[in-house]
Amino acid sequence: MLLNRVCGIFIHDVMDTNPLAVLKLLLVGILVNSWMTRGLSATENINVESVPRRPSVALCNETQLLWEMEVCGEGFKREMAYVDPQNWCNLTHFISEYHVFSLCTETNAGRINCYWPNPLVESYIIRIHKHFFSNCTLERVILVDPPDDTVTILILIPVFLTLAMIALVVWCSKRSDILA
Repeated sequence: MLLNRVCGIFIHDVMDTNPLAVLKLLLVGILVNSWMTRGLSATENINVESVPRRPSVALCNETQLLWEMEVCGEGFKREMAYVDPQNWCNLTHFISEYHVFSLCTETNAGRINCYWPNPLVESYIIRIHKHFFSNCTLERVILVDPPDDTVTILILIPVFLTLAMIALVVWCSKRSDILA
């Protein structure tokens, strides 16, 4: 009550004690919400005759997909020949080549009506990764405790902030007669 009094706001001033008024307000809110969102549905007011018919979906030609993946892979292998094998684990040295390879697989899969990625494309990409990036294992990072000074500071800051807030509340409550 003292904090609300210091701020100049009393809880009983804000809360409405009449439950019927709160219920009316809730109903008005629901009605306004439904009125505003009424025209947002994409299924309303569609003339079905004006929508053109889609042609039947063509099936994925997996043989052609595998051939297209080989074409993309050969281009990637050709480009990776220009990258020093010691830099194969550093993505910054071949990111554009990998982007072109990924874009090639996605574009060709879509062109022959296959979704991307799919199990065939994924298996081919895994083969490419095994060929070029099999030796790119990450070294285990050994976690070390931070220095004692850092830990001490990180502990003391919240403690002092908590004490300062308690002191502020006590000081405000002692001065409540002046603020009233």
